[in-house]
Amino acid sequence: MLKVKLMNKIAKVGTDVLSPLRYEVGESVEAEDAVMVRSAALDNMPFSPNLRAIARCGAGVNNIPIDKCTQEGIVVFNTPGANANAVKELVIAALVLASRDVIGGVKWVETLAGQTDIAKTVEKGKSAFDGHELAGKTLGIIGYGRIGQAVGKIGAALGMRILAHSRSHRKDVI
Repeated sequence: MLKVKLMNKIAKVGTDVLSPLRYEVGESVEAEDAVMVRSAALDNMPFSPNLRAIARCGAGVNNIPIDKCTQEGIVVFNTPGANANAVKELVIAALVLASRDVIGGVKWVETLAGQTDIAKTVEKGKSAFDGHELAGKTLGIIGYGRIGQAVGKIGAALGMRILAHSRSHRKDVI
């Protein structure tokens, strides 16, 4: 039976592929053959002599000591794009929240609880949260990988002008 140590909360979709008939999976696993990690820093983690692989459940490997793994023959890999859709959605949500001060509006509405003739109060106060439409605005994207491209597509669909820069392109991507 192979032992897989989880260093962070790993999505069930990522651990369900490991049959309990072949794998022991969990945070308390010892003498692990593999590690699954998201953001935990492994720089000071003592590696099991059995450790053969470290899977970074996300993009990048900046939290994994690559030199140490190379010296010890431990394979390191990541899952670029695995969280691209979730990140894209959060970026778009942040754009909408910031352009309209949605959070400020919700807090203001909460202060109106119990008031009478609320329609007049709302009509007078709602203009403080008008904000700006995204259409016609310019969205700058630094890094035009999977996430940047996905954000750019949605921004364009919302009527935004997209300017993006990528290390892999000599010019800005428009």
